[in-house]
Amino acid sequence: MWITVPQSYCFSLSKALNSSAFQFWNNFYYLIFMSIKSILLATVAVAACAFGAQAQTNLQTFYDFGKDRGHFTTTLEGFYGDKWGNTFFFVDYDYDSKNTDGKVFAPNGTYFEIARCLNFWQNSGLAPLSLHVEYNGGAYNGYTINNAFLFGLDYFLHSKDFKNTLNVKVLYKLINYNAGNNLDGSKMASDIPLQFTLVWGMQDLFGLTGLRFSGFCDFWWEDHVVAPFLNDRSNGYRDWTKVKDSQFVLLSEPQLWYNLGQHIGVPNFNIGTEVELSYDFGTGEGFFARPCLGFKWIF
Repeated sequence: MWITVPQSYCFSLSKALNSSAFQFWNNFYYLIFMSIKSILLATVAVAACAFGAQAQTNLQTFYDFGKDRGHFTTTLEGFYGDKWGNTFFFVDYDYDSKNTDGKVFAPNGTYFEIARCLNFWQNSGLAPLSLHVEYNGGAYNGYTINNAFLFGLDYFLHSKDFKNTLNVKVLYKLINYNAGNNLDGSKMASDIPLQFTLVWGMQDLFGLTGLRFSGFCDFWWEDHVVAPFLNDRSNGYRDWTKVKDSQFVLLSEPQLWYNLGQHIGVPNFNIGTEVELSYDFGTGEGFFARPCLGFKWIF
């Protein structure tokens, strides 16, 4: 039984394997300098908000090997507890704006989530149950992730030592479809305006100090269009001649982290992997598994 906080999105195996080592490291160096610059102000703001609160802030950097990805993503993530509940947020930056030589020259988009669990009864028998409010939204080259507001309940389970945690959430999800239409001309609307979420964390997995298994799984109803995978970057890796309507989304991002820094006197440093598992997520029709490798620094 478990808790942790999500994460970030990933990106492409076939693309990465076909890239030269020079291009890979050129993109990597660009990422390091640009991501630090991009999140500096956000980090300062987070530190100010976290003053006096039980908190953790971390920066994750992944290379996504997904067949329709093949780029870096940085995630600035924070979790802060207080006497009235807790706050969680993350900001993703994807680095996939490339020139004709395949070199990254700018981020291509960002995505933001912030959630608040309200619990004014932490010393009562209802302590595991919280009210949950959340906002999601983002903007990318050529498309947006429209505003969504979520409201509902969160139930927290844990082992006696709190090393294994699980949050179960049932949420009403209000998506701004901006008067969009489905392919058949009907207005876009969620068939059932709900999202179900599991968030888990398992610390010192298999008794190995510093090994952590964490992640989330979301299922929600949302009208959107999807298309089959096509190995053509210029078309966004989609066969747009076979586009169709979809009414729901499944998304999970399990992560496995190891605290390598504990062996070199820098316990902030972690290395790990994430696999984004999805069905009809974004514009991709059907099931996708997108493996990632990266590191995490805990501030």
